[in-house]
Amino acid sequence: MFKKLTLSLILASTLLFLGCSDNDTTKDANSMVSANEYILTSLDKKQYIVKKEGSGFVLKGAQGKVIIFDIFATWCPPCRGAATHLSSLQKKYKDDLIIIGISIEDKIIDSKLQDFRQKYDATYTLVNSDQNRRLADTIVNELKLGERYPIPIMALYKDGKYINHYIGTIEEELIENDIKLALEK
Repeated sequence: MFKKLTLSLILASTLLFLGCSDNDTTKDANSMVSANEYILTSLDKKQYIVKKEGSGFVLKGAQGKVIIFDIFATWCPPCRGAATHLSSLQKKYKDDLIIIGISIEDKIIDSKLQDFRQKYDATYTLVNSDQNRRLADTIVNELKLGERYPIPIMALYKDGKYINHYIGTIEEELIENDIKLALEK
């Protein structure tokens, strides 16, 4: 009898404490992802899941495609210049290439990114998420560019395999050459 009572009290106490924990189960998706996973939200509210695998990065649902992570800021003149070239490449390789513009500006409002898109013809995906800076820093860390890195940085991957990266102003033809090599075209 005493054993049953003790066991019942332990079970009831455990359930009580678990039920009264301060864990918030209504956290948003970004706070529940693993350290190697990033959920990015585009201006059109589409979500992109990027996962770090080894020293590379994989975009969910983009197998066989070249991914360019464009790390930029709206106030950066070389970043503004790169937007037109990246849009041209996105249009040309629309079935084989996904470009994701990752702004490093903290708490930037969507309308500022929309203005950047319109003014500089940035017709590729621009993301605005609390995961932007964390992903940008992780990519830059893998590229061994230091904590205080220059922008723009364009990092190319295919199926998680690193292809190449560029810092600053770069000719569109050089990026296109790497895209062709990665796609074996």
